[in-house]
Amino acid sequence: MTGDLHCHTKLSDSSMGIDDLIVLAQKRGLEAIAITDRDCQAGTVRGKIIGERKGVTVIPGVELSAYDSKRNSYADILCYLPDSPDRLEGLCHRNIDARKRASQIMTLKVARKYPITPELVTKCATGSTAVFEQHIMHALMECGISAGIYGDIYDELFSPESEGNVVTIAKYPEPSEIVKAIHEAGGIAVLAHPGSRNSFELLDELIKIGLDGVEVWHPGNTEEQQKELLKIAKAKGLLTIGGTEFRGMYSESALCVGDIVTPEDSVKALLSYKSKARKKKQAQKQ
Repeated sequence: MTGDLHCHTKLSDSSMGIDDLIVLAQKRGLEAIAITDRDCQAGTVRGKIIGERKGVTVIPGVELSAYDSKRNSYADILCYLPDSPDRLEGLCHRNIDARKRASQIMTLKVARKYPITPELVTKCATGSTAVFEQHIMHALMECGISAGIYGDIYDELFSPESEGNVVTIAKYPEPSEIVKAIHEAGGIAVLAHPGSRNSFELLDELIKIGLDGVEVWHPGNTEEQQKELLKIAKAKGLLTIGGTEFRGMYSESALCVGDIVTPEDSVKALLSYKSKARKKKQAQKQ
């Protein structure tokens, strides 16, 4: 079984709902997907039910936001198959609140530059747990100010290198805290797209505290980075994950569910990971 193990829905920063995402995956011939909304697990139960009807295995997941203060950079940690997902709910809510505070400030700053209103941005974010940059850009598109989500205006507003950026740092936990929380919930912790975040140093640090895997196949990782990540994974015994980080029309490029997948052997390794770890612990005790 192969699968696209990094997909978002309207519950976070995608334009597509859960139902449509799973139908699309079915039409693309995918055997499995993972719904990994940002700081939101609400789509897991519904996703599994719809997936069963459509013949698509939906693997429970969530992408948890972190801030690496050592390198002044955001980081994303994927959690798969938590035994006690309720133990992550407090963390998800705190992250959502932090994002809401930051996005409120950014929305007001954009409204001073361009003739949009916070109310319109909120309408564009209907169904999501918070306002994301894509929702602000959607409002600018609605007003005819921008022709697309990404481009010069997006870079002007959200690139840290832009003098006129409106970026407001959200106060998320450190990556190490996220990994610890995932393990306390009985989940599998995977560092998302190290290439796009340039987080190879962070990867080394997280491996030392028990990181379980790394996202190798992702549009933000170059071919050279993928090769390097596979070497690291093999040497350190890490799981290898892949996916498109599908976000519908909010995706950074034309990318459909299943354009990037996790190979069959890696999916099997993920699904059997915890049972093998338990057996290994039992053997060590005896």
